[in-house]
Amino acid sequence: MAGQRTEGAPKTPETPGKQRTRLIGGPGLVLVWLYGVMVVGAVSRSAYQISTEFDRAPLAYALSAVAALVYAFITYTLVRGGETARRAALVCCAAELVGVLVVGAWTVAAPSAFPDATVWSKFGMGYLFIPVLLPVTAVYWLRRPWPGSPASGAR
Repeated sequence: MAGQRTEGAPKTPETPGKQRTRLIGGPGLVLVWLYGVMVVGAVSRSAYQISTEFDRAPLAYALSAVAALVYAFITYTLVRGGETARRAALVCCAAELVGVLVVGAWTVAAPSAFPDATVWSKFGMGYLFIPVLLPVTAVYWLRRPWPGSPASGAR
């Protein structure tokens, strides 16, 4: 029914009448929490390493900073909600997964290229493999049909 609100989904202020997809309900809340923890870990690690020993392993420390930015953006989009934020988070999670797989494979194949570890080294082994499991879980969750989205069949 037009104007009917989905439970827990506030109307988007910039587009009256449309509903904002709530991304942080249920499993989304766990994803936001885990991404938030990863933001703190990656930001603090990269900030310390860049400020104290950047010349030792600039590529590794720069990649950790990139990971921190990716985690922060995904956290923001999940909290923001809405169809556009959901799509942005989905694209960013897919890019994150590619990054984790490429950097993980690179650190295994050529460990000498990384004198120090990154967040994504060895597929996130230093972070209990959360960096590789998190985007897989997030992509799976974000791809499901949302109430009011064209994919859900609801109008």
